[in-house]
Amino acid sequence: MPHQLAVTIRATVPTARVADVRKALNEANREGADEVFRFTEVEGIHFARLVLVPQGPDSAGTSMPACVVYMSEVDAPLHTHLADLARRADGLERVFGHCEGYPVGNVPDGARVAWLRSHCVSCAAFYVNTVGRGRQQILREARLREAIEEFLDQRGTALSGMSPPRVRAAIQKFVTDREDLAWARSRPAPPALWWRVRQTAHLICVPVVALVLLPLFAFALPVWAVLLRLQELRDVPSRARPDRDHMRELAAYEDFVAQNPFTAVGQVKRGRFRQATLTAILFVVDYGVRHFFKRGNLAGVKTIHFARWLFIDDKRRVIFASNYDGSLESYMDDFIDKLAWGLNAVFGNGSGYPRTRWLVFGGAKDELAFKHYLRSHQLPTQVWYSAYDTLTTHNLDTNARIRAGLFANLSPAETEAWLALL
Repeated sequence: MPHQLAVTIRATVPTARVADVRKALNEANREGADEVFRFTEVEGIHFARLVLVPQGPDSAGTSMPACVVYMSEVDAPLHTHLADLARRADGLERVFGHCEGYPVGNVPDGARVAWLRSHCVSCAAFYVNTVGRGRQQILREARLREAIEEFLDQRGTALSGMSPPRVRAAIQKFVTDREDLAWARSRPAPPALWWRVRQTAHLICVPVVALVLLPLFAFALPVWAVLLRLQELRDVPSRARPDRDHMRELAAYEDFVAQNPFTAVGQVKRGRFRQATLTAILFVVDYGVRHFFKRGNLAGVKTIHFARWLFIDDKRRVIFASNYDGSLESYMDDFIDKLAWGLNAVFGNGSGYPRTRWLVFGGAKDELAFKHYLRSHQLPTQVWYSAYDTLTTHNLDTNARIRAGLFANLSPAETEAWLALL
């Protein structure tokens, strides 16, 4: 079983070609992302998107170029994903063909793979709802549940008078007799051993290094806190509201299936102090989601499939992207109610963010200002693909529990609870 990767490919768009890229993305949206880019045929892909990040000034007023960004959440390894993209290059060429240096026309796949790899951008932090749950497992477990429910619908009268253990035994026989469901008798394999060893080493080594550097941290923390508070007192929150045209454009790409994409870009506040602060905070965030929040729960928020934070433009801008269940309004409310301090710690380093105190207080607690800030910085996600767009994170967890309990040793009470999942 693979682990999951956040793949980001970013390419600069010359000013004269920005309109062409926007047109290509809009056409791909009308035709359908999978029709144009054939994402279903790309092995191991969970979600994918292409967005245009517009040209704009940084916090110091320096202009930053427009760029087109491809983001996907895929099962490892990376080279397999890039090779699959290169083999299905027609769709990508419609967008990246307007970017600097993209190999267009009849060129070897290796040239495209090299270009894609050279334009990959690493994440500062990457959240996976359930580490190791691959696309094949998700789709298989969804089919398993559908098959069992269809069996129960067909045999409902005959099974209605049976005890829970006998009903479960009938389901087990049904699954055993189906060759296409033979895989359900075994547990999902864990990620590769080498990857698990690396994860364990990272889990241990970071605290050890932090412990060694503790005297330095103890000296630096009060200085950092004073500098932070002085900057916060001088910060100027944005009072801008997203205009109606922007809101209409965003709404045109939302709420078609059980999930939604969210993509936003913002300026990091001016100065190396804020860049360093945000870099350190995202390092801590990445450590937390990598080792502790990897089983379907991000500090109380359970509706996110994947999320990532990444720097662009020499850390003068940062992109946040996620795939989540439900509406944006409920998504924002969930974060405000359960994780406002975390929002402040990260987004509080962005220009125009609602005023914070000591980085974690205030900020998102000003609900209306926070929502205006997010919407103003949100980008239209014209091209977006989900491999299982009817399944919520709750569905994925339920399907996995159905598979895990199907042939497990269960007590009568546990058997009854298992049947209640169906």
